[in-house]
Amino acid sequence: MGKITETVKALIIINIIFFVGAYFLGERATTLFALWFPQNPNFHIWEIITHMFMHGGLMHILFNMFMLYMFGSILENYLGQSRFLFLYFSSGLGAAGLQILFSYVGFHSAFEQFLAAGVSSDQIYDMLNNVNFLGNGSIQYMSFSGVDPAAAEQLISTFWTPMVGASGAIFGVLMAFALIYPNIPLYIMFIPVPIKAKYLIGGYFLLNLFSAVTGITLLGPSNTAHWAHIGGAVIGFVTMWIWKKNQFDQNRWN
Repeated sequence: MGKITETVKALIIINIIFFVGAYFLGERATTLFALWFPQNPNFHIWEIITHMFMHGGLMHILFNMFMLYMFGSILENYLGQSRFLFLYFSSGLGAAGLQILFSYVGFHSAFEQFLAAGVSSDQIYDMLNNVNFLGNGSIQYMSFSGVDPAAAEQLISTFWTPMVGASGAIFGVLMAFALIYPNIPLYIMFIPVPIKAKYLIGGYFLLNLFSAVTGITLLGPSNTAHWAHIGGAVIGFVTMWIWKKNQFDQNRWN
């Protein structure tokens, strides 16, 4: 492994600063910097960027920063600082965009069930704004006859679950790495044989796609934003594919 680049080092330091700051600020940090559902009163436009530096726990940030450390410097040495930063942040934005899109689909599907049961929009938002989150993980909310409890839970979960983490940006880095260095052997814990990058990273993408489509989480916690992972991976792959293709064309004609 080569020396860590200054850009990757700076990204890791910023993530650590946010993590430590969030520890001391508590819920205030989540309110201000996590990415909330756009119709939630906690939503602010800057959260589209700041959520990439927020993390849900120690293992979350350790895993993401380890991946950035392992693959980021190699990719930056290949791309240069400007292109690396563009790929990193565009992947993070793509992750947020796809997650919000599918959140909207689920939210409005549940919202329509409330309307079909005769519940007004004002009543729905009044319910959402007065949800009581209990210490044991359960919630109390205003119920309405004719509304499936599963629809209410989906509506509340989408509205009140913020998105945090650099995972989408990291996944973009991983996919770009696999495209540039597809046959580099990688080792994974508990598997004693090397696996080529294209198979290991590609397999990780497929696991996330399966979880996003089925709702069955195979890796990570149950509240993992799988569509965000997919969004970041797709942006990273497409961006790197375009750059690689253009580089090939330039080399061919020069």
